[in-house]
Amino acid sequence: MRKDATFIAVEVDDQTAADPALATKLTDACPVDIFATADGGKLEIVEKNLDECVLCRLCLDAAPGAVKVIKLYDGDAVLA
Repeated sequence: MRKDATFIAVEVDDQTAADPALATKLTDACPVDIFATADGGKLEIVEKNLDECVLCRLCLDAAPGAVKVIKLYDGDAVLA
C-alpha cells in the first residue's frame, strides 16, 4: 500500500498492513498520526497527514524493512 501527498509518500508492505500488532505499533509510534488502525486491525495511511511527516524515523524503527518514507521533493529519495 502506498499513499502520496505533495512532499512525502509512505509505502507499507501488504504483510505489515494486514498484521494488527504491527498496525498498532505503527499507529502508536507516529507523532503526527500518519497511521491509523481500521476495523479488523488493518493498517491505514492517513493521506491528509502525510506532509506533516517530520522524518523522525520512528515508523522505520517500529517495523524495520516494512515501511518506506519517500521524499518526493528530493527525487524520490528514500529515508534510510
